[in-house]
Amino acid sequence: MNKFKEAALQVLIKHKSSLHYKEITKRALEQGILVTEGKTPESSMNAQLITDINSKGETSAFIKTGPGTYGLNPNPSVPVKKEEMKSLAPIKKEKVQGGFIGKAGEHYVTAELLFRGYNASIMSVDVGMDIIATRDNKLFSLQVKTSNLNAQNSYIFDMRKVALERGYAGNVFYVFVMIHPNRHKSVVILPANKVDELVHTNAIKDIKLHDRFRVTLKIRNERLFIGTLDNEIGYYWDNWEIIK
Repeated sequence: MNKFKEAALQVLIKHKSSLHYKEITKRALEQGILVTEGKTPESSMNAQLITDINSKGETSAFIKTGPGTYGLNPNPSVPVKKEEMKSLAPIKKEKVQGGFIGKAGEHYVTAELLFRGYNASIMSVDVGMDIIATRDNKLFSLQVKTSNLNAQNSYIFDMRKVALERGYAGNVFYVFVMIHPNRHKSVVILPANKVDELVHTNAIKDIKLHDRFRVTLKIRNERLFIGTLDNEIGYYWDNWEIIK
């Protein structure tokens, strides 16, 4: 999704009703969601939204509700291609997050953000990021993954590569929710640049066959590691102050 459509999506989610494309553009620029050097950002916004609706039809994230006015599609039907179905296949029979557990993790993180003074909401349309939050006029995009402890005493999280390749608005964070055997929960919060570093050093594994990255978290003697026991990341464990 390009920057105009991503900005429109975030503005409409926050506003919770339809807006004229000029108002969408104005709010996106004022909130720092949209950054452009173009001289006619309103025209570009209108063109991008109408093109998306015309080309995607019912699968578009947007609908036109009036002359120059757009809202969110309440029931977007997204076709799943065969190659996408293949990428969703289980990898080595590892038990990763299911739909209900994943959604519960998103609500858990959203609640924590709200308690900590952020204005946070779960995205109603799947564009890669799960939660959009703001605080002190700053925008944050968060992707959330959730996992139970597996038989190897580790927490396994899989991320599609496209989720790391998109250019999201605001500061981007990846939040990994660990559900411990006693049902307590804790999180690892990694900024996008830290994820890039961990991918580069192979602490986050590249699963080329399935076009995904795999994050393996291990707790040993009250210390937290990622990938192997050579990579301690205790600083990022339950440190909500990272989101700033």
